[in-house]
Amino acid sequence: MGRRPILSELPAFNSEGCLRAVIETPKGRPNKYDFNPEFAGFELAKTLPEGMTFPFDFGFIPSTQGGDGDPLDILVLMDFPAVTGCVVNARLIGCLQAKQKEKRKKPVRNDRFIAVARDSRTMSEVMTLSDLRPGLMDEAKEFFIQYNKIEGKRFTPLGDCNAKKALELVKVGMTKAEKRR
Repeated sequence: MGRRPILSELPAFNSEGCLRAVIETPKGRPNKYDFNPEFAGFELAKTLPEGMTFPFDFGFIPSTQGGDGDPLDILVLMDFPAVTGCVVNARLIGCLQAKQKEKRKKPVRNDRFIAVARDSRTMSEVMTLSDLRPGLMDEAKEFFIQYNKIEGKRFTPLGDCNAKKALELVKVGMTKAEKRR
């Protein structure tokens, strides 16, 4: 029996065509966790200031690579928070395109993909970003602006894109990850 893939090496899409999202940080948590492929586990990356929590389940799309060298980031909308390490099958509905700049470094693309959990009851009708409640995307943008500011980074939203364009960006990220292997 061969080695099983670790979470970061899972195919980005399952056999049914659903996008896979690996949840690192559940909604409502002040602790940010990162997946570490060295030991195939999660480790505490940072703690947010008191009163600040992740507004959505946050994780990554396996077998992808973004402009920052990490797997593509994804926000998964669903009824209740998942647990760290959970693989959620999701429907991609769009992307918050953004660039991020650290001190004394060049800006890099660091988009946030937006998806709805396949098995969500309350979000089952959401097919596009425009189906989301008013203000939700503004809240997501503001969270990431403030979250990065705390770390001394600048997060600049560049605009939103639809699911078709987001899928193209995921495929670019898949190609980058494949070339790296």
